[in-house]
Amino acid sequence: MGKKNDHKSGFVSIIGNPNVGKSTFMNALLGLDISIVTPKAQTTRHRILGIVNGHDFQVVFSDTPGIIKPSYEMQNSMMNFVKDALKDADIIIYMVTAKDENLKDQKLLNQIKKTKSPLFVLINKIDKSTQKLVEKKVSYWKTIFPLANVYPISALNGFFISEVFNSIKELIPNSPAYFPKDQITDKPERFFVNESIRKQILQRYKNEIPYSVEVITEEFKENPKIIKINSVILVERESQKGIIIGHRGNALKQVGINARKSLQNFFGKKIYLELHVKVSKNWRSNNEQLKKLGY
Repeated sequence: MGKKNDHKSGFVSIIGNPNVGKSTFMNALLGLDISIVTPKAQTTRHRILGIVNGHDFQVVFSDTPGIIKPSYEMQNSMMNFVKDALKDADIIIYMVTAKDENLKDQKLLNQIKKTKSPLFVLINKIDKSTQKLVEKKVSYWKTIFPLANVYPISALNGFFISEVFNSIKELIPNSPAYFPKDQITDKPERFFVNESIRKQILQRYKNEIPYSVEVITEEFKENPKIIKINSVILVERESQKGIIIGHRGNALKQVGINARKSLQNFFGKKIYLELHVKVSKNWRSNNEQLKKLGY
């Protein structure tokens, strides 16, 4: 009889400063690039759920934007995603690198200290550090969070990822699954199309361009052999539109080629992708526009 209670399910929130490897860690656990990863800060703008399913467990990871002091309306909304993730969590992962001393937000650090949920401090990117420094950091974080499980890891190289995951599985509560067992994320297909295009923009363009861009997919038609996609790249100013398009449209063409390749890998199908660029003045500071975009 008692078999029903043998199933475990829980929410795990991943929190930390920008660029410490939160998205790389979640992608390593899922084996799929659900969160976009680039060397630029603020790559993750939304809270993204990644779901790891097994016969008797379901772990729902929440990848959150890196913690920053908000300087415009969109960033306020990004930080609210982080605060919500803390409230919902059965387990909190606070991710740092060996170079990090503290969170950029002292209030949030105090919130983490007060939480009753089990806490993991993951010291990431140990492949780029010395053993001496890593040992020093393990001791340092154990004094800051005496009850935490502290692990040195390399999300990129997979070091200690399965050990961390096994410890998490032990600590999540007994509960039925929250999502269907074949589901790996809470986001719709269009979200991944938008993120794939945005990743190419983050990699190709400099200065403020990547941060002034949003992508909207207006059409997503799936046939047995091909997916037809029509997406719009929103920018804040006319001058940015010219930079995105580039000389004779070459820059935009390259974004399209690379995004199409990555989407073909993701969906396992041929992709037809059409891209347009539109100006939406100061969209990052416009509350109404941000709501429409899901912030």
